[in-house]
Amino acid sequence: MRTEESAARGTATSTATTHQGLDQLTRREREVLLLLADGLGNRQLARELGIAERTVRAHLANITRKLGVQSALQAALVGDRCRAVVRSGIAADEGTADGQ
Repeated sequence: MRTEESAARGTATSTATTHQGLDQLTRREREVLLLLADGLGNRQLARELGIAERTVRAHLANITRKLGVQSALQAALVGDRCRAVVRSGIAADEGTADGQ
């Protein structure tokens, strides 16, 4: 019973931390995260976004740091699981960019 409770608390804590990390992502980092969650590699990401692969790697480093994960694969999993939250952040950024 105690193990289940501590596991549930750990999951709740990591989920809350992940959502805080998502809030810290810039609009471009959110775009990179969604494409990463779709399975694109660095070269494909660079082509899709019209940026250099080095810039993609910089975005991925920022994303993994902000999400508190160890790899791009883990970040992709977070992006896939939290796709709606990530998209809503992009939409919110678009609303503020339009002056709304």
